[in-house]
Amino acid sequence: MKQWLKTLCFAGLFSATALMAADKITIQPEEAIKLIGKPGYVFVSGDSETAFEGGHIKGSRNMYAHHLHHADIMGNLHCEPLYQCPEHAEHYISSKGIKNSDTIIAYDNWRGPNATGVYSFFKSFGHEKVYVLDGGQDGIKALDPNQQIYNKLKAEKRKLKKAYKKAKKAGDKAKMAELKAKQKEIKAQMKQVEKKLLVQRGKEKHFKHTHYKIDRNKMKPEMLATTEEVYKAMQDILKNGDKSKYVIIDTRGMTEIIGERKMDNVARGGHIPGSKFIEWKKVTDFDRKKSFRKKEELKKMFEKYGVTPDKTIYAYCQVGAGRGSEIITALELLGYKNVKVYSGAWDTWGNNMNLPIRR
Repeated sequence: MKQWLKTLCFAGLFSATALMAADKITIQPEEAIKLIGKPGYVFVSGDSETAFEGGHIKGSRNMYAHHLHHADIMGNLHCEPLYQCPEHAEHYISSKGIKNSDTIIAYDNWRGPNATGVYSFFKSFGHEKVYVLDGGQDGIKALDPNQQIYNKLKAEKRKLKKAYKKAKKAGDKAKMAELKAKQKEIKAQMKQVEKKLLVQRGKEKHFKHTHYKIDRNKMKPEMLATTEEVYKAMQDILKNGDKSKYVIIDTRGMTEIIGERKMDNVARGGHIPGSKFIEWKKVTDFDRKKSFRKKEELKKMFEKYGVTPDKTIYAYCQVGAGRGSEIITALELLGYKNVKVYSGAWDTWGNNMNLPIRR
């Protein structure tokens, strides 16, 4: 390799490494796009299998956030508060061809919950180099020059299809033949460009099984909360109100919170008494299509709800990895220290008849 090319590659990697080290949690699409396909960097989609097949970053793995939470039929985590027992997690991560030395870039479409679920999962098991792609795969698509070419070809194909229908209705066979030939040409061009796209359709590829090992001394179960912890926090909140040193955040939608809608096999609908209702959508920046709103906006929003850095904060949703992890990751971005995902979440709480609920 020529010296100038070596220097260019090194500079690109150094730039991304420097940015990630500074921010510690997120990476922007402008930096992440340089790392696609590079050894030692693994992109992991937290979206569902169906969404993954509809579009995913080239070469990425699929680890649906909702399936990272392993519980029995009553919603109890097998190794609470861990999402999975370490032995199972080792096997699962190894099946994705991931090594201990890899840098994980977790992503979803762009909204954030499923990406943060993957982030929380790896971080809790002590994997240090994990980042959330702020803007997701849509951010990558917006920067991919081949995607722009593909989109133009797709728009042209759509126009030709309309024109063909019009010619057919008019009985203009010569025009129909001309348009059909053009359609065939555009289709061939699209097929060629499709191979170069950074976001592609299709099933997850099979990856060579690795031997991923979780260092029990490096695990961070303190990132996650047990049911007992949350129960004690609830008691303190009900006794002391806003003066409590705890905050419990329900990140779900209102139909779930009031118990109108039940999900999965949970026996009861409702919410944990004393919870503050901050739906995950308040964290996502829908205008800019970013996983997180600007820090100053997040800070004002959380303070408005009385979620301040001096308190110990728990967030939950249905299964913890997802909407609950989105809120907690946002708080981590703001520098909050005492924050935890209630990993058992409503799946555990709603099924335990000994625990109080409100609707």
